Amino acid sequence: MFTVAAIYAANYSLAKEVMPRYAHPNGIVVLRVVTAALVFGLLDKLVTKKPITGRADTVRSILCGISGIGLNQLLFFGGLNLTSPISASLIQTVSPIVVVLASVVLLGERITLLRALGIGVAGVGAALVILSRGPVGAQGDSVALGNLMILLNATFFGLYLVLAAPLMKQYHAFTVLARSFLVGACIVVPFGWREALAIDYAHLPTGIWVDILYMVFMLTIVAYLLNNWALKYASPALLGVYIYLQPIMAVLIAVSLGRDQLTWARAVQGLLIFVGVWLVSQKPKQPAAVGEKAPLEPVQD
Repeated sequence: MFTVAAIYAANYSLAKEVMPRYAHPNGIVVLRVVTAALVFGLLDKLVTKKPITGRADTVRSILCGISGIGLNQLLFFGGLNLTSPISASLIQTVSPIVVVLASVVLLGERITLLRALGIGVAGVGAALVILSRGPVGAQGDSVALGNLMILLNATFFGLYLVLAAPLMKQYHAFTVLARSFLVGACIVVPFGWREALAIDYAHLPTGIWVDILYMVFMLTIVAYLLNNWALKYASPALLGVYIYLQPIMAVLIAVSLGRDQLTWARAVQGLLIFVGVWLVSQKPKQPAAVGEKAPLEPVQD
C-alpha cells in the first residue's frame, strides 16, 4: 500500500509535466485504459477459468467499468489539467466518505451522528479547496471547474469500490479488472482517440516519454495489481492510514519539483478534510446481543 500511495502521489506532478503541452488529458486516458484492458484481458485468459456470469454480476461489472474506469479517468485527468497537484490530492481524500454514503444506500449500513459530523467537516474543507484558486496557476477561472471534476472523480471511485467489493469475493481480480477496463475503454475511446493520435510521439522528449510510460504502466497496471493484492492482507484500519499518506506524499513531491506551493490556507483546508474523513471512518459500535454483556473495551478487528 505504501508503494501504491507513492505511485499515485507522484502522478499528480508528473501528469502536469505532460499536460497540456505534449498531450491532452483524454488522449492520456485512452492510452492508459486501452493498454490496461489488453493486459488484464490477456492475464484473465491465461490465469483464470471462471468468467463473470449472471445478470446481477454482469450489470454490476458494467457499472464498475463506467464509474471506476470510464468516468473516473476522464474526470481525473481533465480536472488535474485545470487545477494544481496539491488541490487535486487533497480533494481525492473524500473517497472514503463516498464509500460510507454508498454503503448506506446500497448495502444498508447505518450512519451515526459522528459520521454525519465528519461528512459535514470534510465537505466544508473540500468546498474551500474547490472554491480557492491556489498559488500555482491552472487556467484562471477554470481552477474551480478542475477542482469540481476531481471531486466528481473521487465520488465515482468511491462508488466503484462499493460496487466492486462483492465481485472481488466471487471472481479473480484479473477477471473483474479485465471486464471493468473493457467497459471503460468503450467509454473513453470516443472522447480521446483523436487526442491520442494527435500526440507527436516522434518528437517527445525522453523525460516526457518516461512520464507517459509511468502513467500507462505504473499508475494503471502495477498500481491496480498491487492494490488488489494488498486488499487480501491489509486491514481496513491500515488502508485508512495510507489514504492520509497519499496527499502528504503528493505535497512533498509537488513542492520539491516546483509544481505547486503549500500555503497556510491550503494546510487548513486539508486538515478539515482529514478530520472529516477520520470521523467518517470510525465504525459504529455494534449493539450487544440480548443477554450478552457489552465488552469493557472495544473489540479489535
